[in-house]
Amino acid sequence: MKKQLIIVGILACSFAKTNFFAQQKQQKDSVEVLKEVVITATKFKLKKQNTGKVIYKITQQEIKQNAGKTAIDLLNNLPGIEIKGSNTNPSEPRSTYVRGGRSRQVLILIDGVPVSDPSGINQEYDLRLLSLNQIESIEVLKGASSTLYGSGAATGVINIILKKASKNTISGSFETSFGTNNDANSTNSFLSDVNQNANVNGSIGNFTFLSTISLTGKEGLSSAKSNTSQVFEEDKYESKNGLLKLGYQFSNHFSVESFVNFDEFSYDYDAAIYTDSNINNGKQTQVRFGLKPRFTYNSGEIYLLTSVNKVKRTDNNFSSFSNSVNESIFEGESLNLDLVNKYDISNKIQLIAGVNYQDHQNNTTSPFGNIDEDLANFNTLDPYLSAVYISNFGLNVNLGSRLNMHSNYGNHFVYDANVSYNVFSKENTNVKLLSSYGTAFIAPSTYQLFSVFGNTDLNPETSKTLEAGFDASVNSFINVSAVYFNRTENESIIFQGLGVAPFGIYQNSTEEIKVSGVEATFNIKPIDKVSLDVNYTFTDKETDVDYIPKHKLVANLGVNPTENTFVSLVYKSVGERVARFFDNNTFTTVETTLPKYNLLDFNINYKLLDETVTFFGTVSNIFNEDYEDILGYSTRGRNYKVGVRLQF
Repeated sequence: MKKQLIIVGILACSFAKTNFFAQQKQQKDSVEVLKEVVITATKFKLKKQNTGKVIYKITQQEIKQNAGKTAIDLLNNLPGIEIKGSNTNPSEPRSTYVRGGRSRQVLILIDGVPVSDPSGINQEYDLRLLSLNQIESIEVLKGASSTLYGSGAATGVINIILKKASKNTISGSFETSFGTNNDANSTNSFLSDVNQNANVNGSIGNFTFLSTISLTGKEGLSSAKSNTSQVFEEDKYESKNGLLKLGYQFSNHFSVESFVNFDEFSYDYDAAIYTDSNINNGKQTQVRFGLKPRFTYNSGEIYLLTSVNKVKRTDNNFSSFSNSVNESIFEGESLNLDLVNKYDISNKIQLIAGVNYQDHQNNTTSPFGNIDEDLANFNTLDPYLSAVYISNFGLNVNLGSRLNMHSNYGNHFVYDANVSYNVFSKENTNVKLLSSYGTAFIAPSTYQLFSVFGNTDLNPETSKTLEAGFDASVNSFINVSAVYFNRTENESIIFQGLGVAPFGIYQNSTEEIKVSGVEATFNIKPIDKVSLDVNYTFTDKETDVDYIPKHKLVANLGVNPTENTFVSLVYKSVGERVARFFDNNTFTTVETTLPKYNLLDFNINYKLLDETVTFFGTVSNIFNEDYEDILGYSTRGRNYKVGVRLQF
């Protein structure tokens, strides 16, 4: 408790000090939050103030100010998002929970393209595959969004927008950083966390190009936590990320973009909670490539988004039952075609029509049963339609529907409606009321349908979500928002264990799951050089509460003490979480409660030569809080990182 008061006191005192200068506040050049332009709400550019959906955006400026962090770190600070395992050794998988949902219920997009692992149990996308240095911005669309984005968009959509080529003939950057990777009770060499990345991009006439490469290596920390005097071995993690984007503007109306993306990481991992292993290891590779021709005409624009995503995972783990090493190989491939047309009926009404085709295949070889891609595949064909109305008196309406035609279970229809009203909207002041209601679905994966535990009679998981709230801002001085959400889930796809031949089977649950909560944000910028951002999330869930905190608070104080220096303190308080695990000794599921924890992180950036050179540093978990992010696994304690970025 004392530690928490100290942290709050530091933030409060630092903020109070700036109020002395509040009278010096000048007119801000930045645009109000409500006037931000977003893409994810409709698949086309739209002012944030003209949508009734909840959207959070991580800008390029915020990414630069958090050099040395990961995309997971930044997402985990947003309201309504909890990334399980974000503070464990990177060799442990991450799970993205949005508004009390599970990873399978949030859809990850990269430049608007759905990405997933077709060989995975839930087809979840692993955010460890991404390098923050490739990213221009991130938009998070909350609530049911299956109308626009199809399967998986039940609790939210995370659209990761990659960097684009500059207008210069050629430009680029190089960044390197070094840091520690300790838990709260250990120290190691400074070079346990090493990162390097390079970027070259530019424009030559109508031709644009961008290429990036990132390398990361981490060691020094065991995946599992030792609860005895035994010292566990280090579990290493290495990743490689490469991206190439090419584009050509054939005319004022027609352009083509293409991309090739390669991501790979390898890792060691341990046997179980509080259990070491010097044998287990894995490797994951992803190759993505695609093409996006776009044509604009007098009343709108049309584009075709084509992409192929190939994933290969290998896993080697020791089996105490066979007293040998099991090797598993998982290969998946997804094809995505999305033809979208926006037509402006008038300056107030838009129609967005599209058709989406997806094909997923799974080829798995493992001791637990093989999956043949000739059998384990399905495709979907989804026509969808959305209408956007933007009045000149503050009312905004968006209505949409989608028909999911699945090769395995048949047809499923979803719809949504969101309405917002700008109660007061002047040049410097905005007050917006918003509400939405939508349905969503999650199609069963190839594993859940066709593995030895599969069930070809599965129906899609469905949900209904209601949202209501407000967003208010004055100048760029203050912004306040609050949103209530209520979601009901039906026919959840669950694994029914022992007692069903051979070892269990996937089934649709007959239990209805209800989730409700509140997301609130408070942002204030009394002067140009100081900002304070606070968000709080309350999540109330009746069942399936594993690792979902009821309360979460994040506060971020940013200060520019000089023109070239940016300093921030980030405080995070995460409430109690229920943890469940299977006890191999008693063959029962055990439940325990993990206590709340509080973290304080420090970041600093210093620019030289008009941003040609930027030095940065971070101190995470300043108070070296000793806690368990995941029961039985190591959690990072106080750690340091320094680095430099060169821009040319």
